[in-house]
Amino acid sequence: MPEILIVYYSRAGNTEKLAKAIAQGVRDGGGNPTLKTVDEVDINELPEFDGIIAGSPVYFGIMAAELKKFFENTVTVRRKLFNKVGAAFATSAHRTGGKETTIMSILQAMLICGMTVVGDPFETGGHYGAAGSDETGLNEGRALGKRVAELAGLIYGKK
Repeated sequence: MPEILIVYYSRAGNTEKLAKAIAQGVRDGGGNPTLKTVDEVDINELPEFDGIIAGSPVYFGIMAAELKKFFENTVTVRRKLFNKVGAAFATSAHRTGGKETTIMSILQAMLICGMTVVGDPFETGGHYGAAGSDETGLNEGRALGKRVAELAGLIYGKK
């Protein structure tokens, strides 16, 4: 069973709501989700996970400072994250509101860590990741979590 970390920052609760939907998708995909806020994560535990899904509210079109600090702290374990499956999600109060640029900022950090990044599957749009805490966004989140779990299971031989 692949171990998937879902790490997020949520101030108003919308990003947390999406994180919980993603955790359900990970379970549906045969994975074991660990749901933590950025403040709860021990950076040294990151290499134990087969995949990491990170999320943030939109702040000026990029990830929140709290999540950026999380990625900055990964420098000590960066080489151990090579080829881990990575994915991203974002929420905002506005219908469009910069969710795609926020997701891309998260994916850029993952690429710098050498992670293999994926977006949401074709059946939910096939774009950069899950976006929003409405029903459409929650469906994207569940599908994204499932995709990451299934892919991590294939890569690491854990089903």
